[in-house]
Amino acid sequence: MNNLLSNLTVNILTYRTNQEILKNCIMSIDKTVRINIIENSNELKNQEFYKKLNPNIEVFLTGENLGYGRGHNFGLQKVKTKYALILNPDLVCKENYFKNIQIYFTESIDFSIIGSQYEKHKMDKPAYGLFESKIYNDKLPTNEINLQKVDWVVGCSMLFNLEKFNDRNLFDENFFLFFEETDLCRKTKLLGQNIYSSKSLLIDHFGEKGSFASDLNNKLSYIKLRNWHLMWSSFYYYKKNNNYMFAFKKSLGTLVRSFFKTIFYSIIFNKTEKTKYYYRFLGLYNAMIGKKSWYRP
Repeated sequence: MNNLLSNLTVNILTYRTNQEILKNCIMSIDKTVRINIIENSNELKNQEFYKKLNPNIEVFLTGENLGYGRGHNFGLQKVKTKYALILNPDLVCKENYFKNIQIYFTESIDFSIIGSQYEKHKMDKPAYGLFESKIYNDKLPTNEINLQKVDWVVGCSMLFNLEKFNDRNLFDENFFLFFEETDLCRKTKLLGQNIYSSKSLLIDHFGEKGSFASDLNNKLSYIKLRNWHLMWSSFYYYKKNNNYMFAFKKSLGTLVRSFFKTIFYSIIFNKTEKTKYYYRFLGLYNAMIGKKSWYRP
C-alpha cells in the first residue's frame, strides 16, 4: 500500500443503496485505500460482490437506520488511520483524486476538514462557502496547493484529520438528515480550527441516489422523509446556533406558506406537491413544539 494512502480510510455510508451506484463509487477509489462500507441497516446484500471490487473493503452494519450523523459517528469509530474521508455512495471521485489528496497528508498543512468540489458544469449549487457571505468559487483566495479557506463544505465528501478532534462522535446526533455537516463546520470554526475546500479534489455527485430513494417505487416515501427532516433540521440548527426566537422568526414564513400550499395542491389534486408541503409543515411544527427528530417513513 502506498505509504501516504496507508494513512487514509474511506467510509461510505449506505442505506439500501442501488448496487450499480455503489459499485461506481467504489471503482472510483484507489484500490490501495482502506474502505469501510457502513450500511445503515441490519443487512447489506451482495457483500461478496463489493469485496471482489476492492480487496480492502470491510462491511459494518449499524443494525438500524441511524441517519447521516449517527451513521457516520458509528463508522468513524471503526477508523484506525489518521485521516478519514467520508463519502456518499451516489458520487464518483474524478481522475487523480487520490493522487491529489496525498498532498494534504503532511504536518505542515494544518486542517481539520477539507471538502471536495464539483466540476463546474456538473452542479449549480456550491460545495462550500462562508457563513456571513454568499461569495463562492474563484472569488475566494486559493493557495499554492489549491486550497480555499472556507467556513463550511458539503457533507457528501469530507476529509477529516481525526487528530484534531477529541473523539469520533463528530456529528450532533439530534439531526437525522440535513444540516449536520453545517453544524459541525460551525462548531469547528468556533474552536479556531481550519476548514478548506480543495480545487484538486473533484467529484461527480448525482444527488438523491444513495439510498432507497433511487427506487421510483419509494418516491413518495422519500418526499416525506426529505421534506420533514429538511424543515425539522433547519429549525433545530438555527435554534441551537442562535436561539428559539431567531429560529421561529426565520421559519414562520415557511410554515405559513407550507400550510396554504398544502391546501392549494389538495384542491387541484396534485398528490406529489401536496405531500411535499404537508410534510414540510409537519417537520417545522414538530421542531417548533420541541419534538425530537422522530419521523421515519
